Amino acid sequence: MGTIHRSGAKRSNDGARLIITTIIGVVFGFFVGISFPSVSVTKFREISSLLSSIDAPRYDDNGSFRPETLGSESDMNISGNITRIYAPTNPRGAELLPPGIVVSETDFYLRRLWGDPNEDLKIRPKYLATFTVGFAQRNNINACLKKFSEDFTILLFHYDGRASEWDQFEWSRRAIHISVSKQTKWWYAKRFLHPDVVAAYDYIFIWDEDLGVEHFNAEKYIQLVKKHGLDISQPGLEPNNGLTWQMTKRRGDREVHKETEEKPGWCSDPHLPPCAAFVEIMAPVFSRKAWRCVWHMIQNDLVHGWGLDFALRRCVEPAHEKIGVVDSQWIVHQVIPSLGNQGESENGKAPWEGVRERCRSEWTEFRNRLANADKAYFSQVAKG
Repeated sequence: MGTIHRSGAKRSNDGARLIITTIIGVVFGFFVGISFPSVSVTKFREISSLLSSIDAPRYDDNGSFRPETLGSESDMNISGNITRIYAPTNPRGAELLPPGIVVSETDFYLRRLWGDPNEDLKIRPKYLATFTVGFAQRNNINACLKKFSEDFTILLFHYDGRASEWDQFEWSRRAIHISVSKQTKWWYAKRFLHPDVVAAYDYIFIWDEDLGVEHFNAEKYIQLVKKHGLDISQPGLEPNNGLTWQMTKRRGDREVHKETEEKPGWCSDPHLPPCAAFVEIMAPVFSRKAWRCVWHMIQNDLVHGWGLDFALRRCVEPAHEKIGVVDSQWIVHQVIPSLGNQGESENGKAPWEGVRERCRSEWTEFRNRLANADKAYFSQVAKG
């Protein structure tokens, strides 16, 4: 009995010592902590900053954690501080990124939702063909697109909101469709054809919907454009009563022409529009380099593009050699006023009349803006 009593007393004493030791440790830790606040806060901030700089953990297909994705020593410098990046040669706004991760251009290439990204594209189209369309012209556009090979990405801008109805055509499922009601070709071009978006394409076609293409082949057209060094071009137009400019009329005796003779007094210089360095805005084709300049000249509010054709020469040099009409690949302008019917009747006028009035007023406004910009620039140069 005595032995049992002594053993119980020993266990009781050990328990008391453990409790007292724990209390003393807690109190000691508390006083140490409040004695060095700057050290603890600083260390906490460094640890928090370090953790926030590390990429989020990643998982494999089975949901298992992959520890190797937590970052590397490149995330910090030798002292353990976070490395700061500032690359002024990066595109504006991306200076805080390492240059190796910056992708400043894009494209309209379609991508799969599965598989290896490197295997997404069987063919990487080199050219872009865009058309501003209404569903009423679907058969004409269908005939037109048969003239464009798989080397072309097809982009349709729908001004009537009926984009999904084009799925009856097999090619439509490979095309890009952008639908905004009652907008023009140049409104679309300014907003969706930024030079960095279309940088993957050597040539960009920006065409109307009412073009007959029985005598046109897109691949042969590109060959001639390259052969004759044209940065801005259009197919020749079959002569008819609707044509205004001699420059864009097809000539049957040559592949390409770059100048013409107009009515007396229309051309102040044989190398200037409309006698040279001139194509119309119904079916222009731009090289990547030329489009980068032209895009910047398109005004946000002048949506019809009237007057732009006379100013295209500013984007290539020498313009009278790099702008031309391809005669041997020619088209027919069918002159269908479909977009005009998208207007609204005001003051007893037909919808198309209001549209045409705005076209003319935009032409005047564009010329005024360009003249004022020239004047301001040369005035500034003279001052300084």
